[in-house]
Amino acid sequence: MGADEDLMKITDASMTRFGRFGGRFVPETLMQPLKELAEAYGRLKEDAGFMEELTSLLTDYAGRPTPLYLARALSRELGRKVYLKREDLVHGGAHKLNNVLGQALVAKAMGKTRLIAETGAGQHGVASAMVGANLGLETEVYMGEVDIERQKMNVYRMELLGAKVIPVRSGSKTLKDAINEAMRDWAGSYET
Repeated sequence: MGADEDLMKITDASMTRFGRFGGRFVPETLMQPLKELAEAYGRLKEDAGFMEELTSLLTDYAGRPTPLYLARALSRELGRKVYLKREDLVHGGAHKLNNVLGQALVAKAMGKTRLIAETGAGQHGVASAMVGANLGLETEVYMGEVDIERQKMNVYRMELLGAKVIPVRSGSKTLKDAINEAMRDWAGSYET
């Protein structure tokens, strides 16, 4: 029996999007929360009320759809039309809000009361803080101590919006370590 056959025996390909190349590699402690999340998302994406609320927030709160802008000087230089999609015009100044809105609505629909996020430069943390404030969800943002020093304005914005910024003092004290701490928190508290 070859390696591919061995892999197929231990992998339920029906649970993947990419056949034998799909699957997931996550700690066992996250399997149940991921299963619950997948079930909730599968149900909610078919729920007209949920989709209407998400669309409304993306339009009225985030300011989508954002415009296309013809970059005239660049177009002249290259000899063809170049358009820029202006995601910087989304409320909060970054595309991060698009994703956080959907995730937070799913969390709220699942009965969760708290958002956990990680951030490096601060934009994801700011978006999470904005959405948490808008939806009435407690928000905690893990951020490396080094990044906190570098991004004081975004830390101020997160706190102004009601988020608790949790300094990460382990490892390189940057985004990688903030991600690890956020995942640890989620694994230990996914019920909330």
